[in-house]
Amino acid sequence: MLEEEAARAAAQPERESSWKYARDIVEGVDARLDDIDETIGSHAQGWSLARMPALDRAVARLAAWEILYNDEVPDAVAIAEAVELASKLSTEESGGFLNGLLGAISRDHAV
Repeated sequence: MLEEEAARAAAQPERESSWKYARDIVEGVDARLDDIDETIGSHAQGWSLARMPALDRAVARLAAWEILYNDEVPDAVAIAEAVELASKLSTEESGGFLNGLLGAISRDHAV
């Protein structure tokens, strides 16, 4: 999939900068998936990763990577974007759940 998207981005120069960041996220989450999942699991009060809707799990992983490993994105921005995405595309409770989860990850990471 990364190769397909790289080819699409090469054919559409206006997508180059967003493609590079999307690739960084995918590669970053993939490289640190175990640590990210452990962090999410330890902060998801009463929820295992397996119980989370697939979209919430994916958004949580993306935002957790930004919080933990990308100093260029402020934590508040990563959280707000994740909440907005989940609120639009997932369940009614997803935005609030991810806000609390990612807020806790951010607070613990800042310490």
